[in-house]
Amino acid sequence: METSTLKLEAPWEEVKEYIKEVNITITDEDLEYEPGQEDQLLERLSGKIGKSKQDVKAWIESLSYNKGIAG
Repeated sequence: METSTLKLEAPWEEVKEYIKEVNITITDEDLEYEPGQEDQLLERLSGKIGKSKQDVKAWIESLSYNKGIAG
């Protein structure tokens, strides 16, 4: 089983704001997250944006590392 643990460079609160700037259809409820519950977060976002959980994970991590530059 693949690990869904998010490796974030920026704090989650900042990453959430980046995500909402990039995709205005994503709500605060969609972005509810607690460490250890990455699967639930990735599942919600996967359904919302139509990408695989692994793609969503990579996207979130790229936003974190690029501090909002990635799109």
